[in-house]
Amino acid sequence: MKITVVTAVYNAKDTIVNAIESILNQSYSNVETIVIDGGSTDGTKEILEEYRDRLSLFISEPDNGIYDALNKGIEHATGDVVGFLHADDLYDNKGVLSCVAEAFSVPAIDAVYGDLVYVYQAEPDKVIRYWKSGTYSRSKLKHGWMPPHPTFYVRRSIYDIVGGFDVSFHIAADYDCMLRILGHHKVCCKYIPQTLVKMRIGGVSNRSLSNILLKSKEDYISLRKNGIGGLWALMWKNCRKLIQFFQR
Repeated sequence: MKITVVTAVYNAKDTIVNAIESILNQSYSNVETIVIDGGSTDGTKEILEEYRDRLSLFISEPDNGIYDALNKGIEHATGDVVGFLHADDLYDNKGVLSCVAEAFSVPAIDAVYGDLVYVYQAEPDKVIRYWKSGTYSRSKLKHGWMPPHPTFYVRRSIYDIVGGFDVSFHIAADYDCMLRILGHHKVCCKYIPQTLVKMRIGGVSNRSLSNILLKSKEDYISLRKNGIGGLWALMWKNCRKLIQFFQR
């Protein structure tokens, strides 16, 4: 089974090496590594050029944001399964993709996900929040449940059916895409009960109050669009984030 990992990056020279090395050091060997750079100007592109011969595909050109870049990655993916590792993120250990591949060895499984921890920018071994996913059921979506997108792996054929990311969303296109896959198309999922990804704090969605408000607005629009719920689901979704500070 070939697993495609797509990394979208723009001006992330301080973290991109960690992310790329995290992919290349995975013990699972059949990995297609696709990096889509939005035309970085801070030295990121030059760093990635040094890795070009170790990447399956490297594209550096202006784009319309992270979701446009991720869509490019999906379009070029040739793997059986597609997942994403963002430029600020790391795999928790070298065996993550082996666990993902093992979960997909059951033909009926369409999507796989696990747990995620939020860590400090400069100290990725220090955990701030623990996102324990738990098992999936469609009813949970109406109570604000969702898996962490960086841990979410889907068969490439599913994207052929549901499409990629809706670029009309500025922050919540990943949530919208998962709602389409899990809610509308009702795929069969498997939960891996372990930490798969370390995510550094400081992402776009929580970088400022205006972004937090925009994220909530887009989450609500996506919930309504996909027929999952409304304000009640949104309230529960935000409450779940608070619980993560106390989980271990």
